[in-house]
Amino acid sequence: MKTLLFGLMLMMAALCVHAEPHIIDGIVWQPDNAHPDPAGDWNKLGAHELIVQWTSVDGLSFVPGSDMRSAPRMPDWARIGREPWARDVIIGLAGRFDEASARANISQLFIESMRLADVRLPVHISGYYFPVEIDPTWKDASALRTLLDALPKPLWISVYDRANVGGAAIGEWLEQWLPRDVGVLLQDGCGVYAREPRVARLYADQIAARLGHGRVRIIAEAFRPNVGGGFRAATVDELKPQIDAYRGYKTYLFDGPHYVSGEMVRGLLDAYKMKSN
Repeated sequence: MKTLLFGLMLMMAALCVHAEPHIIDGIVWQPDNAHPDPAGDWNKLGAHELIVQWTSVDGLSFVPGSDMRSAPRMPDWARIGREPWARDVIIGLAGRFDEASARANISQLFIESMRLADVRLPVHISGYYFPVEIDPTWKDASALRTLLDALPKPLWISVYDRANVGGAAIGEWLEQWLPRDVGVLLQDGCGVYAREPRVARLYADQIAARLGHGRVRIIAEAFRPNVGGGFRAATVDELKPQIDAYRGYKTYLFDGPHYVSGEMVRGLLDAYKMKSN
């Protein structure tokens, strides 16, 4: 009996040593010509799911076999599929860099997205994402319902609040037209100082009260406005309160290749007093 107990204790100790921390659930990657080959150690933070913002943007495809114009450099999808931070992949479909253009061309994006969904990639696909961002100022957003119904599942859309109407109003609005098998990726707004983490958490809770907790995940913006224009990576002190506030929801950093460097990973591990191995 003592031998058995000792063996179990050794097994538990080994699991504790090799277990990855659970600081975040995943990262977002926005492919562009400057970032076609994402690499990082985000798995050290617990990341195991990759959200690809889109697999084509403005008609430029980042996947082979889509019959669309190919990007100058294609991602190494086989290598990405072997990365520990991409054990599961939510595939973004067709998008546009310009939001107004995306909203004005949702039918064309739907056609392109259906073609992209037929491409077989060497990754474990855990879902799909239709990258036309939604907020309450888009009066015709409910026209998406028919298109979302036809896209492959599991399916996600992203939501933010430009008008500051609040999470309760957004939850009620989405409940009226969003298909029940479509989930919400809530953009927290912290990257542009639109709101504080505690308020973003309240938004998530209020939307989840309408749609159900399992249909709501949070995108933690890992950037901040840069002096003189553009954006910079958030600091550890800026990002940690976001992560802390969203406990209980699946949380993804936007975005890993652009803003979450190895130095940031080490800083977060140190802030949570975890070994970087």
